[in-house]
Amino acid sequence: MIYTRRMAASLHFYRDILGFELIEQLGDGYSRLRSPGSDTTIALHSAGDGVHAGRGGIRQYFEVADLGTTCSLLEKKGALLKQMPRLMEWGWRHACLADPDGNDISIYAAGQLRL
Repeated sequence: MIYTRRMAASLHFYRDILGFELIEQLGDGYSRLRSPGSDTTIALHSAGDGVHAGRGGIRQYFEVADLGTTCSLLEKKGALLKQMPRLMEWGWRHACLADPDGNDISIYAAGQLRL
């Protein structure tokens, strides 16, 4: 579950920019989305009083087949990459962006190093 203080912006980001499919929505306070090409889901929940949203030490990782193409498509949809694709010391290509609440998202391609 991802708590957000900006539900409309978060829904737009995960659905329209990252390509998640909206599968359930309960008013303005809860949305569940399916990851493109899999059955993995995430939930967006409005953060009420006393609930921390964003920059809480959470980083999501999404593996893609072609990192360069994925990053280009994300930028065309309005995503701002904090780190452009680069080869990391452990051998994976990696890029980074943030959702509307500031939660970090890593997009990577492990290539032949994927077990």
